[in-house]
Order: sequence, then structure tokens, then C-alpha cells
Amino acid sequence: MNPFRTSIYPILSAAIAVASAQAVESEWPQFRGPTGQGISKAVNVPVQWDAANNVAWKVEIPGRGWSSPVLSKGKLYLTSAVPDQGGTDVTLHALCIDAAAGRLLWDTELFRPDPASTAAMHRKNSPASATPIVTDERLYVHFGHMGTAALDLSGQVLWRQNELKYSPIHGNGGSPLLLKDELIVSCDGQQDPFVAALDTNTGALRWKTPRNSPAKKHFSFSTPLAVDIDGATQVISPGSGFVGAYDPKDGREVWRVAYGEGYSVVPRPVYAHGLLFVSSSFDAPVLYAINPKGAIGDATATNVAWTTRKAVPCTASMLVAGDELYFVSDGGVATCADAKTGKVHWTERLGGDFSGSPVEAEGRIYFQNEAGIGFVLKAGKSFELLSKNELGERTLASYAMADGAIYIRSDAHLWKIASKQP
Repeated sequence: MNPFRTSIYPILSAAIAVASAQAVESEWPQFRGPTGQGISKAVNVPVQWDAANNVAWKVEIPGRGWSSPVLSKGKLYLTSAVPDQGGTDVTLHALCIDAAAGRLLWDTELFRPDPASTAAMHRKNSPASATPIVTDERLYVHFGHMGTAALDLSGQVLWRQNELKYSPIHGNGGSPLLLKDELIVSCDGQQDPFVAALDTNTGALRWKTPRNSPAKKHFSFSTPLAVDIDGATQVISPGSGFVGAYDPKDGREVWRVAYGEGYSVVPRPVYAHGLLFVSSSFDAPVLYAINPKGAIGDATATNVAWTTRKAVPCTASMLVAGDELYFVSDGGVATCADAKTGKVHWTERLGGDFSGSPVEAEGRIYFQNEAGIGFVLKAGKSFELLSKNELGERTLASYAMADGAIYIRSDAHLWKIASKQP
């Protein structure tokens, strides 16, 4: 029975690169898009919509999951945790949907986790919260301590591995990073947190580096980012107590900047103007702007350019567009600041709680709160709200964007928002 009902990195892996320059605007291959930092080159992106207007299609998604959709060559991919027939256990799936029509193309079951591994889940989390990565030939899906897999684009499983064990708090949340022939993941559980790399050809463990975190609470959920520092690639992975930079060849820790007892770190790092932007997250979030050039060992005292404590996000990643840094607190206060100095240009309350990360497209900043309300702002040093768009369904996922369309995952559906319906 078909479970779907359709109703009207600066451093990127070569594997993620699109087939041609003309196709870039229709590719969204990983969490936060082509750069992993929320920047879209799409054109004719919708500015206004609601549950009845500018909806090209919506499809019902079986089970539950907060992984964001990814897009390549006219196909969307996402993951879900589907209840079994008894309704007590779940199976973990990868799904493929035709982006033009909203039609299910395939649904592959990947794992049947021990019920104990999905039981202690935060109310804002799901067993399928990590966003997949799609390349020209493969789909990589990650379920944290429950398993990781690679599939071809017809849905056939190439490899599975579930040996990357750790004891999570509130489940898994961080998405993987694809860098050449490595899939790099942060595994920050309640004890013995680590960062690891898997071989993309086999799923075998390449390296595993302990966090050695001084924080009392070790669990975090961040997604790594690869950047070019001083001519070398570094993997930036925030965890509890500090953000670390790792050598992707062997996992060696290159440097770290400490932020005390900060834990449950979710936002993916952002890199622009020679600065890394990270949040220390719970309980008292601090935004750190870090200059990683020349950093080695403990760089806390030497490489922090500026910090702020005002309206800093614990969950949503930040965004740099032009010279401005944009971010929104979990409680819905949005801020625009000078990325180089931290000088605040404006701070405004949007309303609602926020988990999804913002996106920039065509000189506009797109925010979405947990109630499914999208806020579109004009990018710039003055606050200008262009539209407020209500879908009427809860959502914690982040947008995927393509020419003329926004793809939004809500509690029950995947939506295609398009100003001109095909």
C-alpha cells in the first residue's frame, strides 16, 4: 500500500559538486544547502504563501522525522521513522520524491533499531532528525547511534553500518559532513563523546577522536563544517564545552576554543570574512566570532575576535549575507549585526519559538518558526518585514530552495511552495 497521499565550504566535497554551473540553482545537496551555510543562488523564490495559496503540491509523509529535505536533479530525499504494525517500534527509512509532481519514487527501509535506542527522545527531536547528503551517484543517511547507510539513487543499499555506538541524551540530531571519501559525524553522547570519520566506499571507521571535554554535560547535536584555514582543510565541530578543529586526514585535534559549561550545542558553524561563528548553546548561550588563522592548541585567549550574549540561538544556525550576520534566538528574537565587529544594526521580535535555520535568497532572509510561520525579511541594516506566511502545521526542519520553489517539511507533510504552479 502506498503510504503517500498527494494533495493538490567554502570547502565542498567534489562528490557534492553539481554537474554543471547551470544546475546550481536547483541543487540543495546537504543540510543548509550547497555551501552548508544557508546561502541560495535560486531565483524567483516565493515571497508569499499560506496553506491554500502558492502551494504547488503537498504530500503526506509516513511516520515522523525532522530531517530537512535535500534536492538533486529534480528529486527530493529525506528520512523518516515509521511505526511498525504494532505501533510500538519504528523502522528507519530513506525516501525519494519527484520534485515536479510530489510523487513517491521509492521508500527503502534501512534499520530496525532496538526500541530502547528511540525511547529517550526529546519532545523536539525524532529518530530521523539528521539531514541526508545527496551526490551525483549516492545518498548518505545518518541516524546517529542507530546506524548510517549509503544508497544509490534508485534506493538500493550499498552499505550499512551500526557499529558507531554511543549513549545519546534526547536522541540524535547532528547531520553528517561529506568531505572527499569521508563521512564525518559528531557523536556527542552522555559519556565519552567523540568525532568520527567513515569511509564512504564501505562505511568502515577511518578514525575516531575523543572530545576530552571539560564540560559536565557532554551531549550535543551539531553538524560539522569543512573550511580552508591557512591553506589546509579543517573540520570545525562544536561540542559541549568547546569548539574544535580537526585534521580530516587522521582526526587530530588542531585547535580548540573553550566556552565553559555550554552544552547541547546544535547550530552548525558559519564561516565568513575570515571568522567562524558558533554558539555555546545551553544554558546561557554566547556567540563567539573566532579568527582561526594561526590557531593551535588552546586558542581561547588568543583567537576570539568578539562575543555577544544578546538573543543568541541555542538551536538555529546563523547566517552571513554580505557583511551582515543574521541569527534568531529560540524565543523568536531576530538580530542583524556587523559580522566583522559584532555591532548590532537591529534586533526585532518575530514571534514564536525557532529551531529551523535561516536561508538567504535574492537579497532576502527567510526565517521559519516552530508553528510553521515563515518570515521573509529584506536583507540589510534596517529591519524590513516583507511577508509573514502561515502553513498551519508545526515544523522544526529547515528550508530547501530551488529556482522558483521552497520545500518545507512540516509535522505531517512535505510542501512545495511555488509562486507559479507548474
